[in-house]
Amino acid sequence: MTIDEIISFVGSLGSVLTIRPAPGDGRPEISWGDTFFYYAPDGATPTTAQPFATVVTKNYPADEASRLDRPDAFRVNIAAGKEAFIQWTGHAPREPASADVDPSTADTVIAHPVYGPAGWLAVVNPGERTEASTRELLRVAHHLARSRHERRAESTTR
Repeated sequence: MTIDEIISFVGSLGSVLTIRPAPGDGRPEISWGDTFFYYAPDGATPTTAQPFATVVTKNYPADEASRLDRPDAFRVNIAAGKEAFIQWTGHAPREPASADVDPSTADTVIAHPVYGPAGWLAVVNPGERTEASTRELLRVAHHLARSRHERRAESTTR
């Protein structure tokens, strides 16, 4: 999957706000070139919600294990929830991860090297082996984000 294919797919899920920080838009320089997906039926950047998925194209401070400084390397990060996390990793998010998983391995679903304890999964350069799984995990993350949004909206109308 290419970054553009991922952006197109996630955008097709409905009520998705896609943010692609770039020079001059007021967002931090480190985020330029990356992509952030929010569930936002009103089209406004949520002030209380985190993105449900991201695509990052470079290493961040304290997040270099995926080696995104390699040519054409990128990582899809997905908040697919505890159930999906356990299914893919074999352990709960806050439990220690297996030390034999290399977070720079391409086309493999892994616990996010930094946000795994929060239940995030990641795929470096999703390809043939993980394309269907990546799409399904993105659908799950979108559904969870929509459900959280609806619960918040319901609680504010009471």
